[in-house]
Amino acid sequence: MPQHGFSLIELLMGLAIGAIVLLLVSPAFAALKQATQRDHAAQSLIEGIRHARTLAITHNQSVVIHGIDGDWSQGWRIILDISGKGPQDSSNPLLVERASEGKVPIVGNWWVSRYVRFSHLGQPLMPGRRFQAGTLHVCSPREPVSQRQIVLAATGRVRLGSQETEQALCDRNRNVRSNERAALSASRM
Repeated sequence: MPQHGFSLIELLMGLAIGAIVLLLVSPAFAALKQATQRDHAAQSLIEGIRHARTLAITHNQSVVIHGIDGDWSQGWRIILDISGKGPQDSSNPLLVERASEGKVPIVGNWWVSRYVRFSHLGQPLMPGRRFQAGTLHVCSPREPVSQRQIVLAATGRVRLGSQETEQALCDRNRNVRSNERAALSASRM
C-alpha cells in the first residue's frame, strides 16, 4: 500500500529550511521597507512644495509650507500667509495638512529648516524680500547619511536628488537648530 503524506522528520526539515530562508530574507525586507518609506516621504514633501507654489500663484497671496511643530519629519502644513508672520500666526488660514508618522528624519539647511514661503508670483522669498533657496535632506534613521535631497532653487523650481552622502544635519546628536545655538551663545556672553 503506498504512503500519502510526510513523516515527522520531513516536516521538521521543511520548517528548518523555511526558518533559515526567512532569517536571510528579513534584513533585505527591512531595508526595502525603509527605502520605500524614505521615497514616499520625499515624494510627499516635494509634491507639497510644488502645490504650495501653485496655491501662491492662484491665490495671488503669499503661501507658506512649514513642518508640523517645526519638524518636517512630522509632516507639513500649507497656510495662506495673510499676516506675514507665517506659521507663528495661528490666525493664518490652513489650506492643506499632511501628517506623517515621523519614522523618516527630514532636516533642512538654515534657509529651509522650518518653512518655505512663496510670494504671490511663486518666488521663494524670506520675509525681508530676500530669496529663499536650500536643501531638505531625507535621512537614514540609523546613520548620518542623506538618502534623498529636495533642492529648492531661488527661482522656485524644486527637484529631487538621490545622491547618498554623509550629512552632518542628519546626525541626531548634533541636530541643534541654529536659533538655539545663537540663544546659547548669547546667554554665555
